[in-house]
Amino acid sequence: MQNNGLIKVFAVLFGIVSIYQLSFTFITSDVEKAAKTYAEVQVSEYEDEYLSKRDLAVSSYLDSIGNESLYGFTTYKSAKGKELNKGLDLKGGINVILQVSVKDILKGLADNSRDPLFNQALNDADQLQKNSDDTYLQSFFNAFDAIKGDTKLASPDIFANRTLSDEINFEMTDEEVERIIAVKIDESILSAFEVLRKRIDKFGVTQPNIQRLGTSGRILVELPGAKDVARVKNLLQSTAQLEFWETDKNDLYYSFLSQANEYLKTIISVEDTKNETSESSDIDDLLADVEATQDSTSVALQNPLFDLIVGNGYQGGPVIAQFAKKDVAKVSQYLDMPEVRKLLSPEQRYTRFLWGKESPNSEVVDLYVIKSNRSNTPQLSGSVVVDASQTYDPSGGPAVSMQMNGKGARIWEEMTGKAYKEQSNIAIVLDDIVYSAPGVSKGAISGGRSEISGQFTLNEAIDLANVLRAGKLPASAEIIQSEIVGPSLGKEAIESGINSFLIALSLVLLWMTFYYGRAGLYADVALTFNIVLIFGILAGLGAVLTLPGIAGIVLTIGMSVDANVLIFERIREELTKGKGQKQAVSDGFNNALSSILDANITTGLTALILFMFGTGPIKGFATTLLIGIATSLFTAIFITRMLVDSRNAKGKELNFSTSLTKNLFSNISFSFLERRKFAYVISGVLILVAVFSLFTNGLNQGVDFVGGRSYTVRFEKAVNPSEVQADLEAVFGSAEAKTFGSANQLKITTKYKVDVEGAAVDVEIQEKLYEALNAYLPQSLSYQDFVNGQEGQQTGIMSSIKVGPTIADDIKKNSFLAVFGSLIVVFLYILLRFRKWQYSLGAVAAVFHDVLVVLGIFSITYTFMPFNMEINQAFIAAILTVIGYSLNDTVVVFDRIREFVNLSPNSKFPKLVNSALNSTLSRTLNTSLTTLVVLLAIFTFGGESIRGFMFALIVGVLVGTYSSLFIATPVMFDTTKKAVKKS
Repeated sequence: MQNNGLIKVFAVLFGIVSIYQLSFTFITSDVEKAAKTYAEVQVSEYEDEYLSKRDLAVSSYLDSIGNESLYGFTTYKSAKGKELNKGLDLKGGINVILQVSVKDILKGLADNSRDPLFNQALNDADQLQKNSDDTYLQSFFNAFDAIKGDTKLASPDIFANRTLSDEINFEMTDEEVERIIAVKIDESILSAFEVLRKRIDKFGVTQPNIQRLGTSGRILVELPGAKDVARVKNLLQSTAQLEFWETDKNDLYYSFLSQANEYLKTIISVEDTKNETSESSDIDDLLADVEATQDSTSVALQNPLFDLIVGNGYQGGPVIAQFAKKDVAKVSQYLDMPEVRKLLSPEQRYTRFLWGKESPNSEVVDLYVIKSNRSNTPQLSGSVVVDASQTYDPSGGPAVSMQMNGKGARIWEEMTGKAYKEQSNIAIVLDDIVYSAPGVSKGAISGGRSEISGQFTLNEAIDLANVLRAGKLPASAEIIQSEIVGPSLGKEAIESGINSFLIALSLVLLWMTFYYGRAGLYADVALTFNIVLIFGILAGLGAVLTLPGIAGIVLTIGMSVDANVLIFERIREELTKGKGQKQAVSDGFNNALSSILDANITTGLTALILFMFGTGPIKGFATTLLIGIATSLFTAIFITRMLVDSRNAKGKELNFSTSLTKNLFSNISFSFLERRKFAYVISGVLILVAVFSLFTNGLNQGVDFVGGRSYTVRFEKAVNPSEVQADLEAVFGSAEAKTFGSANQLKITTKYKVDVEGAAVDVEIQEKLYEALNAYLPQSLSYQDFVNGQEGQQTGIMSSIKVGPTIADDIKKNSFLAVFGSLIVVFLYILLRFRKWQYSLGAVAAVFHDVLVVLGIFSITYTFMPFNMEINQAFIAAILTVIGYSLNDTVVVFDRIREFVNLSPNSKFPKLVNSALNSTLSRTLNTSLTTLVVLLAIFTFGGESIRGFMFALIVGVLVGTYSSLFIATPVMFDTTKKAVKKS
């Protein structure tokens, strides 16, 4: 090979750059271990909130040494930005997709219009969204257009209001208004994106990722390493609608409560009350005074509202009553009844009843009385806050200090002055929750400085200050998809991933040496260098390494071996023809190049489609596969060639086999075409069985495709999944529990309230889950420990996934497009390369055959296999990989057929086809065996989360090898013109 010196220079430079990029990962790892040790020394585990304090100590330590020089060429902060990013499944953390409410934005732009057509269009748009791929905005426009009559969007009651008067006038057509509203919606979503980005930047998670997904109002947020699930969800979903309201005196509302209680007695049935009073919960033990007032059903029947009261605020204060947490929803429902609202006096008709902030140490919640107005607009809002910081109140509890601008300071002074004179309170309300309602004891407060205190934890105070600084969201943002991986599970995934990687690599290196001797050692060197390049490029590009990504790298090992196998087999053929070593090497490399390129390009095309349509870990798999294909080509074609040529240059003999493998698979003369009809029958039976099972037994579709929630829960001891499932069904109505890995770990799936969004629903389901599983959990395991997995946790929720029905439909659609898109792309590529549609048809027929067989096997076996066999995004990644692998095999055979036809145009076509199949058989079996060894290593040692993924690949490799020999080529042969067959 020419320019050996240049190849060496490039190889050395690439190697140095890759090692340099990887060095930052090792540097940051050492520093963070030191920080963790420092935090453990500084904060005792016996202190309150010691985990939060340790996190702060770690951050403080890293900040203090962040700019110090390390090893003379970097700092911790610099190295942290360059280290190899680890995904959620390896590091733990949270991945969510938020849906910014376009409906809320539209209401705001319409100035909360009460126009019946406008509100009807919003409701109709909600219904249209359930079965539409359009954005919510487009559905709204379609819904409005269907019912508008003579009403226009530019109506003064809709968008031609005071807020938009500078941009929308009464004369505009609907099309003109639609363009303006579309721009406004996009600006609002961008504003939400920026607010979330600012919040996340202050959260303290390293390497966060936030990005907009199209124009639908969806925002992807990835926080590797985040541990406190509830804290993150609150940070992301809080609209941060800060308001300051005057409160009213509670004694003015006692008569209202009495009248409301009397009215409720007339509408609540005896049966309902009996059902309510027969219920029991843990809270009853804590609220003895409640039980004392509920001695009999008859008492409860007389006082449906009063019997729920467990305490009262001080006379003349803002708290009208105190209720149990479990009764909050019921009381709110009572007080929101129109008939109950009518009982308020004319002066009180705009009064709002808001709940106080719940305390984790109390089962009681305060109900506040807020003075409101016709427009429900506070005198002062959070828009006047220019700065906020976490501080401490006089008693030493965490608090938040705020500074207002000039306008806010003047209004604040007026409000506090009035409250001082009237001896009333000012409620500080965030997202309709009263955080505190302080009185004013020393006159009006000037300067615009105020403080929020209450039942805060340290993290809550820090987050609130950060949220207020970042600003409020322009609309509510609901989590429609989430994936949460606990740190313990992430640590286990790293260990299993590394183990499977090292075992697979060792087996491949040994096999290549055993089969090809010294040439195999050269291939091993190239393979090892290939791995260094892959990790170096991943680090340099800032790509994220996931557990499927590690699987992609290990699969790349098999593909890299395939390129070397193709080359070495061609060299062996040339040597068999009697050529000298140098000439055989040269011809072998040249003849193998076409097959290598075609095989890797087809696999690369499927990986590219997977990258385009995949998300999260699946995109990580596609990334490593694409990088691996490029580096495999470089190392196989150039590095292996350089090592082989260096041996030739010294005039030394180089064997491409060992004594045991020298004549293995040589001189084979199997008539594949004569047995093609028998193969057709076998494949036909397999496909019929697969299709029958798919229609009758179906597939075990995961939450990715059908929506719902899935939890991986670990127990202290082995549990019976059937017994657990029965307990879960009693709580959720419908649920499924299956062993996931070891006998003390279950995967629990439910569709309970899958259509309902909001943090409150997530909390409700987690509480019900804890209640249903309580009998199987250690008595010392609290609800908080069960939900929020900490590092080293061995029981509780280890990971969870939530997928809303809308996004599940999108995932299913994208998966369908990915599979069929790859088939179309492959058909066109092979048509372009081989210039005959028969080749394309043969390749696509084989791929279609492989996909159906894999689906059929999953359909038949998912009910009894001892590992998870859900059809999810990972399975689609496996299907696309199977497509790529099957094409890899098929293209190698087709290349050889084309070569033989060009060399012997007058030979009989059936003979040429059989010869091509036999000549590539050694490569086909060798590559398949190597790849299977790699996949089996990952399947056995790679962890439960990717076992189903690996099983699909193993089945795919076996079926793909068969189809390349007995389906693709025979179909191509049978569809070729008879004249060509007989020529």
